[in-house]
Amino acid sequence: MKALLAGASSSGRGGLPRRDPFWQRIHVDPWLLLLILVLATVAGFVLYSAGSKSMSILYRQGAAYCVGLAVMLAVAQFKPRFMERWVPVAYVGCVLLLIAVLLVGTEAKGAQRWLTIPGVIRFQPSEIMKLVMPMAVAWYLARRNLPPGFKYICVTLAIIGIPMVLILKQPDLGTSLLVAISGFFVLLLAGLRWRYIIGAAVLLGPIATAMWFFVMHEYQKRRVLTFLNPESDPLGAGWNIIQSKAAIGSGGVFGKGWLQGTQSHLDFLPEGHTDFIIAVLAEEFGMVGVCLLLMVYLLIIARGLFITLQAQDTFSRLLAGSITLTFFIYVLVNIGMVSGLLPVVGVPLPLISYGGTSLVTLLSGFGILMSIHTHRKWMAQ
Repeated sequence: MKALLAGASSSGRGGLPRRDPFWQRIHVDPWLLLLILVLATVAGFVLYSAGSKSMSILYRQGAAYCVGLAVMLAVAQFKPRFMERWVPVAYVGCVLLLIAVLLVGTEAKGAQRWLTIPGVIRFQPSEIMKLVMPMAVAWYLARRNLPPGFKYICVTLAIIGIPMVLILKQPDLGTSLLVAISGFFVLLLAGLRWRYIIGAAVLLGPIATAMWFFVMHEYQKRRVLTFLNPESDPLGAGWNIIQSKAAIGSGGVFGKGWLQGTQSHLDFLPEGHTDFIIAVLAEEFGMVGVCLLLMVYLLIIARGLFITLQAQDTFSRLLAGSITLTFFIYVLVNIGMVSGLLPVVGVPLPLISYGGTSLVTLLSGFGILMSIHTHRKWMAQ
């Protein structure tokens, strides 16, 4: 009788087996996919303008989007439990890649952050670590009693600290902080006790002081000082911030119109197609355009948090929550630094700025979110 009832519950009308929706079968979340495609369209328009109507930039970013979407769909097919088994291998592999960057990496603009396979690919292992870090911390903490005790917190900090130090040596302060934040979010979501949070806040001052004197490079210190007073060096370190704020302000409410921006097209705004691309968008589409973009970002974050709440095991919940909150930090930091509210740390605007490795990494993270959400039924059976 139980078998008959089970068979009837899994059947549709006429006793035929009930099939899952198409999106469920291919393990894609249609809402996330739609929002990503909206951002891809926005990125195309803004990059074409920011890149001085260069079709080559558009083609390269389009190719990166195609690769990223393919990777996203591929990642979504793997069950979270399968990914969980391979996390230690991925973490060790990324650490080895970061060591390889320091030994044989390609140098550009005074930083050694890339690995180049001649004739094949050039990529940043630190971007991959942005995705692997929350997976590694979630893998470790999911096997422990939560909230984590002091011993487990120390091990977690070591997992976070090793890649952070390696990325700092490239040097890349912005990416190292983002990698650390992605791991720290997992720790917070695991139920970190308030006494540890307060202790970390108390230690933040001495740690920041030590970083200023012993870790940060001169150009990084100049960025902080420029943030506090950009007008002190208007033709040097303060140029980027001053021009980006001028571009944002000149856009007004409705903007000057597509391809009509002056700050970017007259080369006043440096890095307009990468880190400062939202200044180009603000100048041409105004406050309305920026608010619409922020609305799309908020919808993505809301969908990610919904997927987090729906996750059915500890590893999936910790990982989904960290990916979502880290995406929020990317948006917050980029907009904050371009508008002069935060120091310039070289963080691109997610899914909009030009850049292949960061784009593929972000889309891979969305693939993990889709996997967590669409494989729920299989885990429940």
